[in-house]
Amino acid sequence: MAITAQSVKELREMTGCGMMDCKKALSETNGDMDKAVEYLRENGLAKAAKKAGRIAAEGLVTTYTEGNVSVVVEVNAETDFVAKNEQFTDFVNTVAKAVAEHNPADVEELKTVSVDGTTIGDMLTEKIATIGENMNIRRFARFEGDCVTYVHGEGKIGVIVKFDTDVASKPGFEEMGKDVCMQITAMNAPYLNRESVPADVVEHEKEILTVQAMNEGKPEEIAKKMVMGRINKFYKENCLLEQEFVKNGDMNIKQYIESVAKELGGKIELSEYVRMEKGEGIEKKEDDFAAEVASMIK
Repeated sequence: MAITAQSVKELREMTGCGMMDCKKALSETNGDMDKAVEYLRENGLAKAAKKAGRIAAEGLVTTYTEGNVSVVVEVNAETDFVAKNEQFTDFVNTVAKAVAEHNPADVEELKTVSVDGTTIGDMLTEKIATIGENMNIRRFARFEGDCVTYVHGEGKIGVIVKFDTDVASKPGFEEMGKDVCMQITAMNAPYLNRESVPADVVEHEKEILTVQAMNEGKPEEIAKKMVMGRINKFYKENCLLEQEFVKNGDMNIKQYIESVAKELGGKIELSEYVRMEKGEGIEKKEDDFAAEVASMIK
């Protein structure tokens, strides 16, 4: 696989490593980006443990709550300009409300839901024709129970956190929930706790950390013992309940929730959560602006 300046730049952005280190990593791994990240980590060079989702597509993420039902949806459009269009935002809100009220199994079933005599699918088609941009209802999540929601950056990120609690109506619960939502927004933990991390992910991490320790000159047996300490760091960075609370570094999220539960005189346990980031994982086509202008002149 050819190694280009773009691939070196991309690896550098993903890992925080120097340009020459990135170039060498790609050379050693025949241009394989994922293997290059592992190579850098094994040699103690990479600052990032995971590949960040590429954010490119425009659109809007929003949340909606009705009674004990909370919803987060993502609807994509081609440009940021259209994403701020009132017709588009109204449509996204209609979609969110439809998910809450009808509980569809997936996006295809959602498109068959009728609102005021028109299906969501037909509404989408009409908006595409009226606004003049391609649009897509990408995904949604729907929770029932005691939830707290949060939307960041005018629709860039949406979060729902569900709690098992008997103090949801007490002052202080909502504030705690917002704090947890903002933690998820900022730190993007992929797992709730260490029990939810798949075994193969843990084993793979241990393999990388072992090679990393041996590359530091440690004997294999010593390296394996060092890994146990380092895997705990992995849990603290990737498991929400073990993450350091960004507003108070003296406690983790689990301890923060427990302290609020004690203060309110009841039980609060974090059951599940979802975080949606606009355009996450969608690679947007990069148009050649000069070529576009030239074609318009022709």
